[in-house]
Amino acid sequence: MQNLPKCPACNSEYTYEDNGMFVCPECAHEWPVHAIAADADQKRIFRDANGNELHDGDSVTVIKDLKVKGTSSVVKVGTKVKGIRLVDGDHDIDCKIEGIGQMQLKSEFVRKA
Repeated sequence: MQNLPKCPACNSEYTYEDNGMFVCPECAHEWPVHAIAADADQKRIFRDANGNELHDGDSVTVIKDLKVKGTSSVVKVGTKVKGIRLVDGDHDIDCKIEGIGQMQLKSEFVRKA
């Protein structure tokens, strides 16, 4: 059995292929087969505050005092963070900061070191 994509309109798993189109029998939504390949080729590019491209494992420096939610701690300007991991979501960067622990940061508040 082929692994066909779920319907983007209703998330149904019962899609089928017909004449170069994927068809959803539940909501009658149709979309081209090549649209899936184009979406797979596009990868999100993460950029720091200065517009430099970020990659997994990079080191970054915090450019603004950041309050740590739920505590009275603050990540100070100039704090260097090593070995970042890029993730999708509101906060782009997963990292570990010494003295604070596991954190998620937004790429707009860091610059590449």
